[in-house]
Amino acid sequence: MLRYLSIRDFVIVSTLKLEFEPGFTVFSGETGAGKSILIDALALALGARADASVVRSGQPRTEITAEFTVSEQVRYWLNEHALDDAEQDNLLLRRVIDSSGRSRAFINGTPATLAQLREIGEMLVDLHGQHAHQLLMRPQAQRTLFDLHAGLAPLAQETAQAWHRWHDAIRATQTAHDANRETQLEREQLIWQLDELDQLAPQPGEWESINTEHRRLTHAASLIDSVQHALEILSESDQALLPRLSALINLLRKQTQIDEQLADALTALEPAEIQISEAVHTLNHYVQRLELDPARLAQVETRLNALHSSARKFHVAPETLTAEHAARRARLKEFDAATDLERLQADAASAQAHYEKLARQLSKARAPAAQALSAAVTTTMQDLAMAGGRFEVALVPLTQTAEETQPLGRAHGFEHIEFRVASHPSVPLRPLAKVASGGELARISLALSVITSTANPTPTLIFDEVDSGIGGAVAEVVGRLLHQLGQQRQVLCVTHLAQVAARGDVHLRVTKQTTSAQQVVSLVTSLDPDGRIEEIARMLGGIEITSTTRQHAQEMLI
Repeated sequence: MLRYLSIRDFVIVSTLKLEFEPGFTVFSGETGAGKSILIDALALALGARADASVVRSGQPRTEITAEFTVSEQVRYWLNEHALDDAEQDNLLLRRVIDSSGRSRAFINGTPATLAQLREIGEMLVDLHGQHAHQLLMRPQAQRTLFDLHAGLAPLAQETAQAWHRWHDAIRATQTAHDANRETQLEREQLIWQLDELDQLAPQPGEWESINTEHRRLTHAASLIDSVQHALEILSESDQALLPRLSALINLLRKQTQIDEQLADALTALEPAEIQISEAVHTLNHYVQRLELDPARLAQVETRLNALHSSARKFHVAPETLTAEHAARRARLKEFDAATDLERLQADAASAQAHYEKLARQLSKARAPAAQALSAAVTTTMQDLAMAGGRFEVALVPLTQTAEETQPLGRAHGFEHIEFRVASHPSVPLRPLAKVASGGELARISLALSVITSTANPTPTLIFDEVDSGIGGAVAEVVGRLLHQLGQQRQVLCVTHLAQVAARGDVHLRVTKQTTSAQQVVSLVTSLDPDGRIEEIARMLGGIEITSTTRQHAQEMLI
């Protein structure tokens, strides 16, 4: 759950530090005081998009820090991403946005991406915004909400992925079927090129090695003369260097026995004797293997000409012929695979069977979940001044033509999810988007938010003015529902309704003040019992607060 929130230089908040407790916490205050700004700040710490406009006027940056207790799911995620802090059990999220709009994010002090913040944020907080009821007008939002509540989101996602794989296979089959003459001509050209390259059979590194051999064979006579001359100088002539050096070393070795000061010179000359001996051995070995071979020279020249001719024909460098050979073989393999209609059709049939298997599983699981959610929302509607009202999650079967009439066809299963409502018993159920008034839509949205939240494992739930458009006895029911939810989770609620605020376990009041520098700042105060009476009275009575209003407020808090 959320333990601590620190905000600095965010919109109209100068410096704010809040500690949170379990249970039901309410935020209240005048319109424009900054209640929802606090929720917006927390959303930034959880990875929401931001720009320079969130930085308080005249300040270089805004900084938001949120501290949460860690569940096993979150701890596992942190370990997987090497972001856990062994020294503490809490999780620290930090977001910094500067006046140019640049943003930095940190998890437990380690730099992180916004995607990582959003991913872990979904495990920590479930935010129901004040415009949530408007989203219910969209079919996609209805399907997503239902599948999430039913625990079917992973299966629904797997089904959609299977549908896309199936249709990718269909497109590949169609592409192969529609292959035109130019494609066939390209394939024929590849076959001809591969046949020639197969006959040539260029080997890796062959161009470099055969050029080296050609240079050696071409200059064999010159190489033999040069090596023989070197051997004469070093070891074979009457005045050869090696025997003279050996004699000199023997002489110095004897004289060193008389005067040890000659030892350094002897030490310097002995390695030279060894190195010259090694050079003589290497040259002898080389000259024994080197011979004039006109036949081999002719073979090498023929091979060089063949490699060079093919390289010129294919417009490539000779040293890349081996890579070009492999690339053309791979390209032909792709052509053959792309035009293997029987295999492609079999792949498409297999993908279709897999999709339909998953879609049937999804349909089977959706049916009881739809009945359960329908009954739960219908029951809650009776308490929200919609006596006799009914709610239904309709599973409308999609026809085969859905593939043509809808962009994603049946990607999300065999049925369309449609929320239907009847405001009283005498009218039939009709789509929610067509029949619900603004007030009814707000109440149904609230009922859905509360009911679906009970199935959501997220430890912290935030309701940002979701009670707009209701009042009176309905507001009391809403307060009771949120308070009950607060017994199971940490619930934060921004509200204008005294009936809701009175049910809070903790009451925070948000006010707006003008500083001596004529800057407007937002402040948050935790209210004691007397302060709560005054605030509830203000919410009930408006500008002028009377003793009767205070008494009413006190009664609401009992």
